[in-house]
Amino acid sequence: MSEKASCANLVQSQYTKAFGNPELMVKSPGRINLIGEHTDYNLGFVLPAAIDKAIYIAIGKRADQQIFLQAADLDQTIEISLDALTPSPLQWPNYLLGIADQLQKMGHSLGGFNAVVAGDVPLGAGLSSSAAVECATVFALNELFGLGLSKLEMVRLAQKAENEFVGLKCGIMDMFASMFGKQESVIQLDCRSLDYHYMPFHQNGFQIVLLDTCVKHSLASTEYNTRREECEAGVAIIAKWHPQVKSLRDADLKMVESLLAGGDVKVYQRCKFIVGEIARLKAGCQDLVNDDIAAFGLKMFETHDGLSQDYQVSCIELDFLADFARNQTGVIGARMMGGGFGGCTINLVKDASVDAFISEAALAFKNRFQQELKSYIVAIGDGTSLINI
Repeated sequence: MSEKASCANLVQSQYTKAFGNPELMVKSPGRINLIGEHTDYNLGFVLPAAIDKAIYIAIGKRADQQIFLQAADLDQTIEISLDALTPSPLQWPNYLLGIADQLQKMGHSLGGFNAVVAGDVPLGAGLSSSAAVECATVFALNELFGLGLSKLEMVRLAQKAENEFVGLKCGIMDMFASMFGKQESVIQLDCRSLDYHYMPFHQNGFQIVLLDTCVKHSLASTEYNTRREECEAGVAIIAKWHPQVKSLRDADLKMVESLLAGGDVKVYQRCKFIVGEIARLKAGCQDLVNDDIAAFGLKMFETHDGLSQDYQVSCIELDFLADFARNQTGVIGARMMGGGFGGCTINLVKDASVDAFISEAALAFKNRFQQELKSYIVAIGDGTSLINI
């Protein structure tokens, strides 16, 4: 039995055991981002895709105002009144409860419900399992109570739930990719207008391999906020001479070089990377249209170098893996993925080289850091959807 089938079966069987047959089931995938890192809060573009690892939820109405949640793979449960929603110290329920909280604040009428959730999205690997839980929940409640929300409304609501109920000031990319994903496609998402286009991504002769450092350095949250401030400082300087520039999305390298190069070194480096990354993403999309995966892979290496040297959000483990990949036959492109300071590298590897690449990377990583290296092979899949019971 496949991991996907076993996850779905686990959720359905646990629900049936506790509550009888579920009224419906939903799956919502994790996501990767091929190129375009830290461009979201600078109102640029990102290039995410849904993957074939997902969160599964089985759900049904109750006759009262109680919410009963069960995490099948954690063997944990929580019961709470719909009329008194407060964050749970267990953390995982908050991604579901936050959705119910936001729906009620929007004026939607909900009743009590039972839900069982589990998934095969690796936790803590930067694949946005939390966004997948939120998208699965809002999609399920929209179907269960006939709320009539569009996919975009559900995505916005999921982001707001994480911002306000969970308390993480994330952007919209993770939820958008989870909800709107499409097989053999990546999403060119405009983070300012939320316009999007599907770009072709044909995995002919290569695999997407994620190497998980299993480390997360404590710098991540404070440095993330600092990067935002440094980018905003650069925009303020550029806008004095170019009032049309409201974000780094509106700037170009000529502006950065002429107005920032002689000032604060960090502000200059941050802005140079972001403006370059936005341009690189657009060029990379043309590579995909041309089915030139080799040219796209080179841009991934360029992105890693910029994230490491100019944006300074990498770490020794991520740099080690990116440098290792650069020197391996069969690797088309590689870079760190996500906010930085830990997590995964994303690697495009030719089919014939995948097994050797994974085993040699694991050995080299263990020799260097005395740590085990996890790996995942993922494929691009469809977004949030109902499952036939």
